[in-house]
Amino acid sequence: MLVVVLIIIISFILLVYKSFIQRIIHEKDKQFLAEMDHQKELSLENIKGQEDERKRIAISVHDDIGNRLNILSLWLNNLEPENQEASKKVITTQITELIDSTRNISHSLYPVNLEKLGLVLYLQELVTNLSHKLNLNLQINSKYEKKDTFTEVQIYRVIQEFTSNVMKHSNADEVTVYIRKHSKYLTIILSDNGESFNYEKANKGMGLKNIESRINSVKGFYKWKNAIGKGSRLIINIPN
Repeated sequence: MLVVVLIIIISFILLVYKSFIQRIIHEKDKQFLAEMDHQKELSLENIKGQEDERKRIAISVHDDIGNRLNILSLWLNNLEPENQEASKKVITTQITELIDSTRNISHSLYPVNLEKLGLVLYLQELVTNLSHKLNLNLQINSKYEKKDTFTEVQIYRVIQEFTSNVMKHSNADEVTVYIRKHSKYLTIILSDNGESFNYEKANKGMGLKNIESRINSVKGFYKWKNAIGKGSRLIINIPN
């Protein structure tokens, strides 16, 4: 009788254990499928983002540089000896603006001089480039030490994307960039004096996703602190 009871108990334990293992496998399969779906979604968003960026650059080249080249061509083909001085002034202006447009498009593709100049000087150049649109206030601690090129490019891009979003959406006229080196982290605080947004309810467009994915790419972590009507603040910590 005892043997029968033991067999029943062991059988029950085995059945429970089998059910438990099957449940774990099922949950793992669900997690795997969910992760695969998430990766597909991220990949699709990345492709859409690349296409949007290519479209933006194509429009910039066509509408800005293309139009300026057409104007230059017309002026060169219709030069009159008696108006050479005026024509020279117009052509010089168009060439200067062409150079500026080309530089801006180049910067949007890749900050080509960042490796040579370093992040601090490149940010100072960004201040100059945006001065007619936005007051960009830099507060960079003197202890800042140059990081590897990849990390500095991501930091620059985050700041560039933040200021771009501010100009597009927040009606702000000032952005402050605070950079300070601590023992374990490089802390970056970006803030503006605009209308801000509710992060939890915000549609996570490519602007926010680009910012957050770039921070993740350098193993950093971040926190948004926004106050509607009182500006946005993004706090970033990147390991040294």
